[in-house]
Amino acid sequence: MTGLQDRLTPEQIEEFGREMDAIRQRIVADLGQDDVDYISNVIRTQRGLEVAGRALLFAGFFPPAWLAGVGALSLAKILDNMEIGHNVMHGQYDWTRVPELSSRQFEWDTMAPAENWRHSHNYIHHTFTNVLGKDRDIGYGILRIDPAQKWHPYYLGNPVYATLLALLFQWGVMLHDLEFDRVVRGERKWSDPELKAMRARMVPKAARQVTKDYVLFPLLTGPLAPLTFLGNATANLTRNLWAFAIIFCGHFPADVKSFTEEETADETRGQWYLRQILGSANITGSPLFHILSGNLSHQIEHHLFPDIPARRYPGIAAEVRAVCEKYGLPYHTGPLHKQLWSVAKKIVGFALPSRPRRAEPGPDTLGRDNDRAAA
Repeated sequence: MTGLQDRLTPEQIEEFGREMDAIRQRIVADLGQDDVDYISNVIRTQRGLEVAGRALLFAGFFPPAWLAGVGALSLAKILDNMEIGHNVMHGQYDWTRVPELSSRQFEWDTMAPAENWRHSHNYIHHTFTNVLGKDRDIGYGILRIDPAQKWHPYYLGNPVYATLLALLFQWGVMLHDLEFDRVVRGERKWSDPELKAMRARMVPKAARQVTKDYVLFPLLTGPLAPLTFLGNATANLTRNLWAFAIIFCGHFPADVKSFTEEETADETRGQWYLRQILGSANITGSPLFHILSGNLSHQIEHHLFPDIPARRYPGIAAEVRAVCEKYGLPYHTGPLHKQLWSVAKKIVGFALPSRPRRAEPGPDTLGRDNDRAAA
């Protein structure tokens, strides 16, 4: 990987990789009933919150009941999306052989069909994390978030597109799989069999989600249908904003690096681990905050070990950070407000043409600095 030897020798990079492997192997060997009990408890909590939220909306004429119902339903949707759905579909619990925890059988309460998401996220994103031209999560096909993305007047709308994506995040994740940007550029055809299969899964899933939240449950509450409709919409909006904030803060704050395909050609295991460190950022917070984020507040550990139960990330974060310090590597982390502000500045800054600036040589010039300020 071009440029990495500026900081570490090839031997050091592979030794770093072996230390990461050792952490992973130790955790895998320790997996057991505690992990099963944990995720089972989270699932029971999520289901309880959803039942309570739906029930309270039947008394939605009483404002405190409506607010409590929306709150419970919002938490249920966040848990289903983040700590349960995302992590189960990563295969983090496939080793249990429990059908309910199988990555191939789980379907989450959001617009994106699980099968589509597993391909675009588990394979493409986690194999090519922050590799320009390969990782389609860089800008989600609609945002300019890296200086290597050629500027176009279209990107003047960056802040607007980001706001809409945050508000409609579950729809954005679903439509992301259709690769509209590549179709527009002529890189893919709309009639591509893979895209047709994607669409065939999207339509019935979206229809079920819309029917459930905006037709069935509102009708069940009779004359309170408008209030229930509004409550369900508010819960979905809350989940959308939360998921957008956590995901963007883990991938796009200041100092997070991106890489070219040339830099990652013939990549070794150690270099792959190094790319995950340089291309990720964590968010500090309380234990409850980490659970509600699906432990994606530990995005560095997640990118290093995507198939390890996310509940293990807080327990190894200090060790991973210590190894990074040992090799002089950055470990980007900060509170939510700081990371959000950093992301917002990039979204606004990259709406404008970038002013070329020669990078100063030094220890932070590994990979491409995707926080170079726009003019």
